[in-house]
Amino acid sequence: MLEVSGISVTYGQHRALTDAALTVDRGEIVVILGSNGAGKTSLLKAIAGLLPCATEKSVKLAGRDLSRLPAHQIVEAGLALVPEGRGVFGELTVAENLLLGANPKRARRSEAARRTLVSALFPRLGERLRQTVRTMSGGEQQMVAIGRALMSNPDILLLDEPSLGLSPMLVRELFAALRRVRESGVGLLLVEQNARESLAIANRGYLIENGRIIGQGSAAALMSDDAVRRAYLGGIAHGVA
Repeated sequence: MLEVSGISVTYGQHRALTDAALTVDRGEIVVILGSNGAGKTSLLKAIAGLLPCATEKSVKLAGRDLSRLPAHQIVEAGLALVPEGRGVFGELTVAENLLLGANPKRARRSEAARRTLVSALFPRLGERLRQTVRTMSGGEQQMVAIGRALMSNPDILLLDEPSLGLSPMLVRELFAALRRVRESGVGLLLVEQNARESLAIANRGYLIENGRIIGQGSAAALMSDDAVRRAYLGGIAHGVA
């Protein structure tokens, strides 16, 4: 289980996050819902060790304290981030991007097995291992980014806006793939503007507003909550605000 508490982040005089706390189990999808600028990306980056915290934080994975580890050691511990914008290496092939993901020591012995798993989760990647990534569609590049993170053999995967810029058809394909990732036993912490699609696959969710987590609940409870529907799902009563 990932257990996070006391996450506070500042940018100069601006407080982006205040005392954020959450949990994610293996084999569970947890979604963070919030408007632009609410602090969602800052939260993921702080958990992954890419942003310093303004106060003492606690990040534990399966009981191990990761709070003071640098980012590369956090990946070694079993926590991987798929950043907004994908961050793939466009001039490299699919196979080369996946190989880079298998660099952590925890992943090297199981590289072949992880590659087989990624190809099973994303059959299109298995068919295009020699293709240069920059020639692929946005949805395919997102699969490369997720596949590369999975090559590190994570227990928990953090995803920042994975459906951003994708067509509705590719969004559905992507979220179906995330279900398969969960079924493989990996826990997912998902930041996503597409609240309807993300809640449809999630187990639980958190609401974040002005840098503070203001609510949480099961995905079903959040879907049926009138305030959540007004704020994130386009209204109430058959989608009419």
